[in-house]
Amino acid sequence: MKPYLLSLAAGLLVGGIYSLLGVRSPAPPAIALIGLLGILIGEQLTPVAVRLVSGHSAAVLPREHDS
Repeated sequence: MKPYLLSLAAGLLVGGIYSLLGVRSPAPPAIALIGLLGILIGEQLTPVAVRLVSGHSAAVLPREHDS
């Protein structure tokens, strides 16, 4: 949970700085979110694809994350 809160806090800080400086976000929000969604999907599908290509079952055990 801590990495999510740190990520949110960093985003809020950068957004606040952008607003104070009158700078627009470097990417339109919808495009940025779609790009992030693509990264997330690719991160989740790659282990499954590797297992399928190697001839194993598609079931993948979840990775343990440091929190």
